[in-house]
Amino acid sequence: MSEIQFLPRPGRDRLAYRRIPGQGPGIFWLSGFKSDMSGAKATHLEAWARSEGRSFLAFDYFGHGASSGDFLQGTIGRWKADALAAFDSLTDGRQILVGSSMGGWIALLLALARPERVHGLVLVAPAPDFTEDLIFERATPEMRAAWESAGVWYRPSAYGEPHPITWRLIEEARAHLLLRAPIAIGAPVHILHGMRDPDIPFGRSLTLAEKLESERVLVEFSKSGDHRLSNAGNLGQLMRAVQAMAEGWG
Repeated sequence: MSEIQFLPRPGRDRLAYRRIPGQGPGIFWLSGFKSDMSGAKATHLEAWARSEGRSFLAFDYFGHGASSGDFLQGTIGRWKADALAAFDSLTDGRQILVGSSMGGWIALLLALARPERVHGLVLVAPAPDFTEDLIFERATPEMRAAWESAGVWYRPSAYGEPHPITWRLIEEARAHLLLRAPIAIGAPVHILHGMRDPDIPFGRSLTLAEKLESERVLVEFSKSGDHRLSNAGNLGQLMRAVQAMAEGWG
């Protein structure tokens, strides 16, 4: 992998990133909630981009990975601002936004903010509005009590330690919900989703496809795929999707 570098942010914060130069359109990776740029999908994408002579950028949000900050203070708006800072400061020309889970939500917000620079989007188990639809609207009395008493509820995870879900995250995310109205993105979008995803129901990708104004939307399901889609077959599927997008799919 390329060397970790740092982008200064307001105050004493800084974003960790990895970048390789190359031809365009570039690849701009956005990780998921509580994930970072050292994961399998990001590292495979970086290796693929290097082999293709294509530019690549991955970064860690505030409170994630090698970046500074307290995760419990993070919000969708703050992570969107991180993505915009990295996009504006560290990339040139048109980019393919590749977002996984929450990174798919951030990618959509980024595409709305910078439409002229987005060549296309490849989204893996995208999770727009997950804070409202999949957490708050399904909240149990125990969850609500945890938010009221401590401001945070710890969601069990099949992949390791529980994920802290703060009331700050829930409340602030309401300013960034997307699935309540048409989404004014005209760039091509390729969505990959596992049908055995325990976290983000695969039907939500069909809802997203319907909301997107683009007529160039492809939804591809993996019947045996889980949320991460990071086994060898799934990684190959992702690389093919990104390569097709780079070569002008849609």
